[in-house]
Amino acid sequence: MKLRPSMLLAMGFVIMVGMSSCVHKYTCQCTTSYSGQPGLPDSVVQTYEIKDTKSKAQSECESASKTFDNNGIHTIQNCHLY
Repeated sequence: MKLRPSMLLAMGFVIMVGMSSCVHKYTCQCTTSYSGQPGLPDSVVQTYEIKDTKSKAQSECESASKTFDNNGIHTIQNCHLY
């Protein structure tokens, strides 16, 4: 059986839509706050985009959450996916 060019084009379109339907752009927002000494800056909010599936994007975003201690300055970075 020969496949017609229009049939091949339709199959290619369905495959492309199927492969790209799970990947979206998500926004990861990280809030960094400082404590431990006077005169430290207020909280800083940074955002960046992640293009992936929702579960992978959420995992990548939340893995950026960290806590640091350096010379008496306590830094907390909390990241959430939006």
